[in-house]
Amino acid sequence: MMLPALLAGCSNVPLLPTLKPYRIDIPQGNYVTQDMLAKLKPGMTRSQVRFALGTPLVVDLFRNDRWDYFYMLHKAGELTERRVVTVVFKGDELLRIEGDVVVAQPQKDGERK
Repeated sequence: MMLPALLAGCSNVPLLPTLKPYRIDIPQGNYVTQDMLAKLKPGMTRSQVRFALGTPLVVDLFRNDRWDYFYMLHKAGELTERRVVTVVFKGDELLRIEGDVVVAQPQKDGERK
């Protein structure tokens, strides 16, 4: 009997629009930088690639010739950064790199950065 009276009294309390819960930054996955990718060269072994980039987040059981590195960063509950890098092998050797982070091309003599 007292509950409706209490709830009715709460309806007049103003809400605080500026008060929001704190949300922490949440990085998930493998953080792969340009410097890490610059160390990779075609023909490197799987163990050399693992040393340079770390253990991949996803290894496809049906296609063992590729490793996928995913990275997401949520700041204050919002997705602010997303990267996907795929490393493709032929046998035990690195064939190519695909994805959002691009490997810098080697410069020719006399060129500027």
